[in-house]
Amino acid sequence: MIDKNAIIRVFHVHKRYGSKNALIDVTFDVAKNEFLFISGPNGAGKSSLLKLLYLAEGVSEGEILIDGINLSRISRKRIPLLRRKIGVIFQDFKLIPTKTVFENVALVLEVAGNKKHTIQKKVKRLLRAGGMEEKLDSYPAGLSSGEQQRVAFARAVAGDPKIILADEPTGSLDDESAGIILDILKKLHVLGTTVIIATHNKELIHTISARTIYLEKGRLKQDIPRTSKIISL
Repeated sequence: MIDKNAIIRVFHVHKRYGSKNALIDVTFDVAKNEFLFISGPNGAGKSSLLKLLYLAEGVSEGEILIDGINLSRISRKRIPLLRRKIGVIFQDFKLIPTKTVFENVALVLEVAGNKKHTIQKKVKRLLRAGGMEEKLDSYPAGLSSGEQQRVAFARAVAGDPKIILADEPTGSLDDESAGIILDILKKLHVLGTTVIIATHNKELIHTISARTIYLEKGRLKQDIPRTSKIISL
C-alpha cells in the first residue's frame, strides 16, 4: 500500500560501480515537508544515494519513486519536468564559469520559461537573502568558496522546488555562510519544502533536531526519528 504522505520512496535499492557496492538493499520513505539528514562516514554511500534521487544515475537494482513517479520507468521527455521539482546543492558548486552570478541563478528560471521581469525580481531577491546582491555581476572565479556556495544555493531554490537535496552544503564554508544557508533551509522547510542533507558533520546534525538516516558501507544501519520540532524562525 502506497503511503500518501511520502514524497520519496526507496525500495531495496542497490548501486554498483563495477564490482564495488556503493549501496546495498537500502529502503526508506521520506514524507512530504520532512527535514532529513543522511549521515555516515566518507564512502558510506551518501553521495551515491543523492545522485540516484536527482536522476544523475540509475539504480542497479530496486526502485525509487519521487512524487509518485517511478524513476525506472520515467520517459526521457519527462525527466526535465521531474528535475524541476528538485533543487540540488552540489558539494563542488557546479557554477558555470563563463556566466555571472546573476546569470547562473537566472538560468533555472529562463529554462522554466519565466518572463524577464519576473526573473530579474526573483534573482535579486534570492541573492539579497544570501548576502550576495552586490556580487551579481561577478564571475565564479572571483568569489570565495563560501560565496560560490551561496550562489549555488540560490540557484537550487530559484525554481521553488518541492524537494531540496544538499550534498555536504556547509562542508567548506565559513561560519557566516554556513549559518545563512542553514537559516534559509529551515525557512523553506517551514514553508513546506522537503529538505534532505547528506553530511558526515555531527555538529551540523545536532544543530537541528531532525530525522537522521545513517549509512555504513552502503547499508542503512540506523533510522533515527526526530526527537523534537525543527527550530522555526
